Amino acid sequence: MSTEQKSRQILMLLACLVSAAAQAQSTSDAQTETITVQGRKLQSGYQARNASVSGIEAPLLDTPASVSVLTRELLEDQQARLLSQALRNDASIGDSYAPVGYYENFVIRGFALDLASSYKINGRTITGEQNVALENKERVEVLKGLAGLASGIAAPAGLVNFVTKRSEEIRTVTAGTNDQGGRYLATDLGHWFDTDHRYGARINLAWEDIQSYVEHTDGKRKFASLAIDAKPSSQLDIEFDAEFQDKSQRSASGYQLLGGSTLPSDFSPRRLLGYQSWADPVTNRALNLGARAEYRFTENWKGALSASRSRTRIDDNVAFVYGCYYVASCSAGTPGNAFSRDGQFDVYDYRSPAEVRINDEVEARLAGRVETLGISHELSLGASGFRRTVDSGNPVYDYVGTSSLSEELSFSPSPTTPGTPYRRLDSRQNGIFATDRILFSPRWQALLGARETRIAEKAFASSGDTTRDTTQSVFLPQAALIFKPQANTSLYASWAKGLSQGGTAPWWANNGNEILAPTQTRQTEAGIKIEAGALSLSAALFQARQVYQYARPEADGSYSFVQQGWQKNRGFELSATGQVHPRLRISASAAAIRARAEDTGTAAYEGHQAINVPRLRASLYGDYAVPGFENLGLLAGLQASSSKTATRAGTVSVPGYAVFNVGARYATQIAGHRTLLHLAIDNVFDKRYWRDVGESAGDGYLFPGAPLTARLSGQFAF
Repeated sequence: MSTEQKSRQILMLLACLVSAAAQAQSTSDAQTETITVQGRKLQSGYQARNASVSGIEAPLLDTPASVSVLTRELLEDQQARLLSQALRNDASIGDSYAPVGYYENFVIRGFALDLASSYKINGRTITGEQNVALENKERVEVLKGLAGLASGIAAPAGLVNFVTKRSEEIRTVTAGTNDQGGRYLATDLGHWFDTDHRYGARINLAWEDIQSYVEHTDGKRKFASLAIDAKPSSQLDIEFDAEFQDKSQRSASGYQLLGGSTLPSDFSPRRLLGYQSWADPVTNRALNLGARAEYRFTENWKGALSASRSRTRIDDNVAFVYGCYYVASCSAGTPGNAFSRDGQFDVYDYRSPAEVRINDEVEARLAGRVETLGISHELSLGASGFRRTVDSGNPVYDYVGTSSLSEELSFSPSPTTPGTPYRRLDSRQNGIFATDRILFSPRWQALLGARETRIAEKAFASSGDTTRDTTQSVFLPQAALIFKPQANTSLYASWAKGLSQGGTAPWWANNGNEILAPTQTRQTEAGIKIEAGALSLSAALFQARQVYQYARPEADGSYSFVQQGWQKNRGFELSATGQVHPRLRISASAAAIRARAEDTGTAAYEGHQAINVPRLRASLYGDYAVPGFENLGLLAGLQASSSKTATRAGTVSVPGYAVFNVGARYATQIAGHRTLLHLAIDNVFDKRYWRDVGESAGDGYLFPGAPLTARLSGQFAF
């Protein structure tokens, strides 16, 4: 579809919104008394005052860490259905190998999240190899930085916690489309079964016909969730959540450097590289279950028991574009894991059905408050158990032909059959933890905490033989000091130690596919938080350090995947969220990050910015209520990034970019029903840019940013 055709479709979507608004406005003139539609809670802005990333709901002013909270209102205004569409609001976060049609991953503060442990629902760990649905989420919380106290083994990047909607009286239906002709339908049904609000339930259902901007990558998605709330007594609260999503969509391969040293100049975000008609879509079926019971023993003491299971099954299929090992011109100095200098690349038939990943977790926690010598202590003690298993067979990964950027060729699929699935990994963590928040006075607090974690992990070969048996105990301390010069202002300094999973060697390394031992991480951070009425402001300085894991060049031209030296990231963050004017609310952030490799033993990899980490990034989103049209809001946003290094040696960088987004929302009543219309137009100037230049399995890829796109939705309450 041409840009001109897309522009016409977007104008048609805009016309639909304006027409609906005009019709609704005429209706409102006749029914003025019913058009005070304040269901949007405009006065609250996008501000959040609490978060539960540590497992316990706590005020952000009393949380000595950088936490970003994306509220339900913000998600709805942006019509976010993928996590990437929500996380773009935080300048410290970027994509990390997130192909269209595949499950996404992200970098926070320059470190990649761990798919095994960095994603949670209501504080319990889920498998990260899924695109978590947002229809039943009240908010998305992002802890930026070490999360070892909350999670045991965790990436130094932090974690993402999805908080589900709870029971309330609500009945809405949402319908939507986009400029590609996609179709979307969702319903949100909640009800209290008694007048005392002791027993309630909430159901969210969604169906989506995915029409992607990348050709040949359309798909389908079905989602259902159930939340149950019960309060059998004044002391006992019980919550249960279940959600299931079935998604099927072709995935898009990334570009690679030409000759390993030049950016492709002929690229299109709409093109599916290496398209083969026989390639099946990636199917992802995810089931997430969680339950929590809290019992209040006394006014000051309560206990909680929670358990969860997260299971994903992935049938991974793709006509995968990778390297130029079979291109004759690549023998003249071009690395095999890059496109040839003239834009040729190999196409592989990749099939890995029945990949199953399961996370099981249970936690018991006792929390209370005691007074000693006039000093108050808020204590939290607990124990947790976590198990992750990975089952999959030996995949088909067969070369089928060579194509190029200048043409599309068709090939026959491989006749090879994938292997029978077997247990590849069995990882267990058992831990005990304790925290003590010491309140010396209304102005001074200290937070001391520690977790002792025992890791028992086994990896297996297809024969059933154990290839690795790791047992390790680690002590993870954390300390912080908080000073409140005023009730609405807090200054903090924190220090933490963590442990993250070891990396996996790329297949072409001397120790290919070896999983290395867990690595130590350390972080220091200082910051300030201010709640100026309906506006929250924050600033933070941080330094995080992790053992550097990379494929080290050897004298004979080969590579060995090692842990040597450090990656040290230092940065400064600013954010402002909430109401800056009675008619204007914003979500804004900026981040400056210096990411360097040190003492690696490979001089070429040091002294420059780390791969896929911009030095500067900024995000701004605003909602302006138009005077004279109290229910009409104009929306606008900006995502900007400086250049990013695309190779570990720092020899190639992709240019910086600025992407502008606009939109509108209109709240009214149609036929007596509260109605909310949304229009979102992203990348209004159809900017061409590289959004992601990260690595996967040791290989570098380049993914174009989305072109000009538009989405329209209407939500009806009944």
